[in-house]
Amino acid sequence: MSAAPMPARSRKPARTRSPNPEATKQDIIAVATREFAQNGLSGARVDEIAAKTGSSKRMIYYYFGDKEGLYLAVLEEAYKKVRTDEAQLDLEHLPPAEALRRLVEFTFDHHHASEGFIRLVMIENIHHGDYLARSKIIQDLNVSAIGELERIYRRGLAEGIFRRGLTAIDLHWQISALCFFNVSNRATFSQIFRVDLTSKKAVAALRGQVVDMVLRNVLKAP
Repeated sequence: MSAAPMPARSRKPARTRSPNPEATKQDIIAVATREFAQNGLSGARVDEIAAKTGSSKRMIYYYFGDKEGLYLAVLEEAYKKVRTDEAQLDLEHLPPAEALRRLVEFTFDHHHASEGFIRLVMIENIHHGDYLARSKIIQDLNVSAIGELERIYRRGLAEGIFRRGLTAIDLHWQISALCFFNVSNRATFSQIFRVDLTSKKAVAALRGQVVDMVLRNVLKAP
């Protein structure tokens, strides 16, 4: 006599994960950031970005509209990151001279470690800032950065340690120029003058010089 057949086990349907649109967008932006920084707006390929993210051109266009929309999203994310990190410095609780020093150090360190950001800014300058001008997000972010400098400068004036006649825009320009050039031109500068600007010793020396130049420009003469 044969044994009675065992009852079939009920199988639970396979659990499918719903895609996370925000995570997908951030992944696309991260890959696109590298592609645009390396190849520029005209040289970057949406096909390549899609392949490296495991997505599709259709999905990228769905989220960002077109290649230019993706490029603008990359710019916005790059500026958002630096301003978000800058906001974590808690500068208002430092004396004005120390707050300014900390801000310059942060800017130098960020630019030194973020060649992709520098290349994106250089590329956007090639486009005369046309795409940046379309973004209200970037403009608002930079308004907040200028506001922070304005507060530091006013506190320094109130304490009688900063000289008059400067503006927050003046200070932002000087800090940006000194920290930006160190990355944007280090390849050509190193080749022309046969110096290594990437060694720890050289970077530390340049960092200190940049901080000193900014503070000497702002502090009252003794």
